[in-house]
Amino acid sequence: EVQLQASGGGLVQAGGSLRLSCAASGFTFDDYAIAWFRQAPGKEREGLSCVSSDGSTYYHDSVKGRFTISSDHAENTVYLQMNNLKPEDTAVYYCAAVSDSRQWDCFIVDDMDSWGEGTLVTVSS
Repeated sequence: EVQLQASGGGLVQAGGSLRLSCAASGFTFDDYAIAWFRQAPGKEREGLSCVSSDGSTYYHDSVKGRFTISSDHAENTVYLQMNNLKPEDTAVYYCAAVSDSRQWDCFIVDDMDSWGEGTLVTVSS
């Protein structure tokens, strides 16, 4: 059973940093891409970043230069380092997995195979 557990959210002031973790289990980590999404109150879930099984990384323009995704294959964990946080980054953050055996777009919600529970990030002004 695919399991993804996101953690690391919290309350931070504008300009601060947080590092989110996504711990994966129940599947062959090396065969999947892992993506980060977020959903703010009243808004649709949006894709932020992902890392493919070969280590390629992708970023949405809204977070490019501020967020960095990385993966630790020994720990089956993907991280999202978030710097220079802004109040508009406030949202529930989710990680998701998609098999690298087929085509996918890591910014499309419906392309993901599995989702973890979210972790809340609140950025105060």
